[in-house]
Amino acid sequence: MSMRWYVVHAYSGQEKSIQAALIDRIKRSGMADKFGQVLVPTEEVVELKKGQKALSERRFFPGYILVQMDMTDETWHLVKSTPKVTGFIGGTAMRPTPISDKEVENILHQVQEGVEKPKPKVLFEVGETVRVTDGPFNDFNGSVEEVNYEKSKIRVSVLIFGRPTPVELEFGQVEKA
Repeated sequence: MSMRWYVVHAYSGQEKSIQAALIDRIKRSGMADKFGQVLVPTEEVVELKKGQKALSERRFFPGYILVQMDMTDETWHLVKSTPKVTGFIGGTAMRPTPISDKEVENILHQVQEGVEKPKPKVLFEVGETVRVTDGPFNDFNGSVEEVNYEKSKIRVSVLIFGRPTPVELEFGQVEKA
């Protein structure tokens, strides 16, 4: 039987430590040949902290870990008895259902895309009101006219001397009003 991907439900916010504990238990049990990857799907996001751009990780599925494994009674028990793991998702309690290869492909693609092009932590929509937090238009409010995620830029229409003026800013220079 070949390895399949299973979704494991775990304590939210503890995914990374549970991932490390599970990998450690797999090594110590001598069942490494029955397991593939243990994955916490994340993407890098750019956020503004104290005026500086900072990269941080955002989990796609908080509270869930993907485990590639050959499902047997022993492997099931090893995963299920890991501290802070509440169980498998799908199927029955004793016989979980693996997720499809297409779903796994989509998730892995999303993870790879997040590593290559970090996304902004805040997503902007055309028409919404934002406040400029940095630069010559600091403290001005404006309406979003255009969002360019490729360049991490946003065009905002701000009122200057009573006239709407389009201003191009970086994501880090604005916040939702």
